[in-house]
Amino acid sequence: MLERLEHFIHQQPSFEKARVANLVRMPGGASKETWAFDLGLTREGDEKTLPMVLRIERSSPLPASLAMGKEFLLLREMYSAGIQVPKPFWSGAEAMGSPFYILARIEGETLVRRLQREDRYEKARQIIPGQLAEILARIHRISLADTPFDFLPWRSRTDSPALGELLFYERFLDQFSPDPHPAIELVMRWLKGHLPPARDQVILHGDYRLGNIIFNEQGVQSILDWELAHIGDPHEDLGYISVQAWRFGQDSKPIGGIGLREDFYQAYEQAGGIPLDRESLHYWEIFGNLKWAIITILQTTPFLQGASQSIELASLGRKTAEVELQMLTLMDS
Repeated sequence: MLERLEHFIHQQPSFEKARVANLVRMPGGASKETWAFDLGLTREGDEKTLPMVLRIERSSPLPASLAMGKEFLLLREMYSAGIQVPKPFWSGAEAMGSPFYILARIEGETLVRRLQREDRYEKARQIIPGQLAEILARIHRISLADTPFDFLPWRSRTDSPALGELLFYERFLDQFSPDPHPAIELVMRWLKGHLPPARDQVILHGDYRLGNIIFNEQGVQSILDWELAHIGDPHEDLGYISVQAWRFGQDSKPIGGIGLREDFYQAYEQAGGIPLDRESLHYWEIFGNLKWAIITILQTTPFLQGASQSIELASLGRKTAEVELQMLTLMDS
């Protein structure tokens, strides 16, 4: 691994003599294999160390996700637009045996439970919901006309983006679910019968939640994991962040267990986001739970088929029933 990584980096201009050190597998990463390393440089007699991250596609990628090369292109555009993402360096398809990319490593914490519970993050808990709302508003304001985002998928260019999303995930449910899920089918039928009005579509992160950020005592440091990005209704990102699974038991604060919905919505609008429709937000929160329920099935499939031995992926299948209950509860509210 180290030799292949160093050989690839040596092929990049100005990095011909760079040294890879402290290569270590990082915990987590259900969607991708993630490694941290330090890149040592000597230039004009000066020694410099760049903290870096290597992300490698797993053998059975999530079917709904962007190809890694496209995710890397999106990260590059987001970085250029001033969005808080790690600086992208390089991507490749063969050197590491699977598609991969290399980013700057941002120091900080990623475990939401620590944010929720530890005293040192008391200030961060107060400011992170507003920071996330402001960042999301800036993402949604990026012009599709002025920036080359042709590589991002549109679920529907002319009809309802909500229906396009439903049909997109319905295909995965039909193709990959090993068992029938009548609750998911019922909720999907309800969502098809209550489609929100079509609106101007924007760039969506697609997986916008506290589990996909790096934070410290000062708040949000970086937005991670753009593999579900696409073009769609901006309400989708705002509904998704309220999904019950991201609260880790702190249901009184629907925004990741640390914030309230209305405060988040107002912060988003005040930061220049679109004027929000509260009924549409409720719809997209139900859809966010539906999407997560289907993703738990997709994540478990490689384990059930013998393509992966990951206990983390296997355990996600146990969460499907929890999400089904939440969907039914929201649908009746």
